[in-house]
Amino acid sequence: MNPLLDFSGLPRFPEITPEHVTPAVDVLLTENRALVDRLAVESAAPDWEGFVQPLEDANERLSRAWGQVSHLNAVMNSPELREVYNANLPKITAYYADLSQNLALFDKFKALRAAPAFDALSAPRKKIVENELRDFRLGGAELPDEQKARFKAIQEELSALSARFEENLLDATNDFALMIENEADLAGVPADAMQAASEAAQKDGKPGWKFTLHAPSYMPLMQYADNRALREQIYRAYVTRASEFGKPDWDNTALIAQILKLRREAARLLGFDNYAEDSLATKMAQSPRQVLDFLEDLAGRAKPYAERDFRELAEFARDELDLAELATWDVAYASEKLRLQRYAFSDNEVKQYFPESQVLPGMFKVVETLYGLSIAPTPAPVWHEDVRFFTLSDRNGAPVGQFYLDLYARDHKRGGAWMDDAITRRRKDGAIQVPVAYLNCNFSAPVGGKPALFTHDEVITAFHEFGHGLHHLLTRIEDLGVSGISGVEWDAVELPSQFMENFCWEWDVVRHMAKHVDSGEVLPRALFDKMVAAKNFQSGMHTVRQIEFALFDMHLHTDFDPDGSTALQLLDEIRRRVAVVIPPAYNRFPNNFSHIFAGGYGAGYYSYKWAEVLSADAYSLFEENGVLSEEVGHRFWSEILGMGGSRSALESFTAFRGREPNMEALLRHSGMTGIQ
Repeated sequence: MNPLLDFSGLPRFPEITPEHVTPAVDVLLTENRALVDRLAVESAAPDWEGFVQPLEDANERLSRAWGQVSHLNAVMNSPELREVYNANLPKITAYYADLSQNLALFDKFKALRAAPAFDALSAPRKKIVENELRDFRLGGAELPDEQKARFKAIQEELSALSARFEENLLDATNDFALMIENEADLAGVPADAMQAASEAAQKDGKPGWKFTLHAPSYMPLMQYADNRALREQIYRAYVTRASEFGKPDWDNTALIAQILKLRREAARLLGFDNYAEDSLATKMAQSPRQVLDFLEDLAGRAKPYAERDFRELAEFARDELDLAELATWDVAYASEKLRLQRYAFSDNEVKQYFPESQVLPGMFKVVETLYGLSIAPTPAPVWHEDVRFFTLSDRNGAPVGQFYLDLYARDHKRGGAWMDDAITRRRKDGAIQVPVAYLNCNFSAPVGGKPALFTHDEVITAFHEFGHGLHHLLTRIEDLGVSGISGVEWDAVELPSQFMENFCWEWDVVRHMAKHVDSGEVLPRALFDKMVAAKNFQSGMHTVRQIEFALFDMHLHTDFDPDGSTALQLLDEIRRRVAVVIPPAYNRFPNNFSHIFAGGYGAGYYSYKWAEVLSADAYSLFEENGVLSEEVGHRFWSEILGMGGSRSALESFTAFRGREPNMEALLRHSGMTGIQ
């Protein structure tokens, strides 16, 4: 049996081969199209059981099968898998485009909405019907036939271009390797990074040390290497990925312009002025102007702090490091030296206290304490030997959710960190379907027989992704369309993830998960206090950098003309207004900004800052009542995590916090109070 067509339990990853993909997709698309045709002509009045439910069941099967293919393409990319993925992607896109343009189905949803039976539906089911009506309109169902065809063609082309953008970036990243044979060239680089580089070189049968553009290899050079020319060399390679400076086949420049033109055309077909308006139709924010005002306001508050941060760093670099001019490839290095001088600790020193064998149990303990759950490793078929699988259970031992954990960077795995859903909670055949999530990171793998060591930033990343996972796993909704993260406004999905980050700064949490990898000594309280004191080190610089990206994204999709200038020119103009670190002219950041061109954040990157306001404000209730308060934890679960997309995110936040959100907690958490 084709493992992609088995929906009886967990995915059968070890059995899935590229040869399974096309037959499975073809079978499911044939079945689904036949069902759609039957439902479209059925004469009976549409109701939930006879109309919505069968459609939901069919689309869930397709989503689960294609989700496994997409996941493998992201974490175990190979030429064979990439070929079948790209061959089937247009078929999947076309199916969903046809579905969203099907007037007969649209009419049936409208009839269901207008029928007396609608009032008897549960709140989640009403929300699903309302969302469907909105999505039919956004999918072009009301367009004339000629425009429908064009709209569908645009969706298919955009889908292919986004996949190509991601592939180009992955290929350009994997293609680079820097071999160093003289150890003196690597002065300052920590021992564990050196060991990993040495093992990478040995694996290739070469002497010396091998460095790549994957984060665990790239970042230690940027942060610790005394060799300035080496830092510039690898920086240049990193910021010119997928650009005209590399292989022409991997250059994303033309793809950016194409994607922007097509998004604008699609939005205008639907009657919007620009793609940002289209994108915001499913988000909390009401208009591009509201988002731009929010970002400009935050930039105005943050820039004085950013300017102070950069001025202090430049003076330190000049006086202590003999760097007359602070270049972009010096910033991480000089910052680490300044942190060491100011707070008397380094990232690498702290890293020794965060072995994976301590971090994971410590992270799980937070969840177990707040929500009264237990987390245990569980056998399951996985796609790589490093992947582990866990089950969350309630006090009675009943499973609440399950998740895969794929923590380490490797070739053929896309960069960054992300959560995705494998199976979504719903009531089916009288029983609850247990939700399953994928949690993916790109941390350093274990070297030299020791557990993997995480920087504190990586610990924060792990908590962040686990927060996304909990949003998916702890839902109490039993209808697929608004269960877990489904139906949640995109600019609110970062609330649970950023909320979880706060616990990484709490002594009662950290002391349980920070023990020295060699001695077993608990992280000294004095060192933790230094970390907290340094928490907002350069927070102004970090904030304006995020605002720079968010403004770039929003302007790209609001008032930018891809026929008149380039995305890079727009970014340069925004940097002149808000940035304090101006990169060299060869920097090609847009070419590797996969969040907005391949990752679903187009006209939505502001979500990180928008949701940070929500998460900081939500966490302030824990600060007022005890950060590990089970009572407040259960309230957070009930009103935010548990509700999924069954009501608006603002309603959920207000139900939890007792009022609408404000920015003050974020500014306080970021240390940005005082400068006028």
